[in-house]
Amino acid sequence: MLESQAILKSIRDYVTMAFLNRAAVLLLIIPAAPAAAYIGPGSGISLLGGLWAVLVGIVLALAAILIWPIRYMIKRRRTRRNGGQPEPAHDPAAPGSDGESGQ
Repeated sequence: MLESQAILKSIRDYVTMAFLNRAAVLLLIIPAAPAAAYIGPGSGISLLGGLWAVLVGIVLALAAILIWPIRYMIKRRRTRRNGGQPEPAHDPAAPGSDGESGQ
């Protein structure tokens, strides 16, 4: 019983502190006057560039996740075609792989 009361007290304290923090922020924001400042076009372009980078990153991450099963399926087909053996890996250190005669 004491443990549950301690948990309830900690939750009550947390909610009280959260309310007090929000109230303090509101009391600080309310009397603030609007700033009469000019924001140039460079900051807007920077913002758009940042949003564009985030959007491209999300699209590329989703594309990688969606393409993964397709790559696995292609690899499995190649393995079946070779009689259950995986396709031999290309050895870049093999003689002649860089166009030289290997002599």
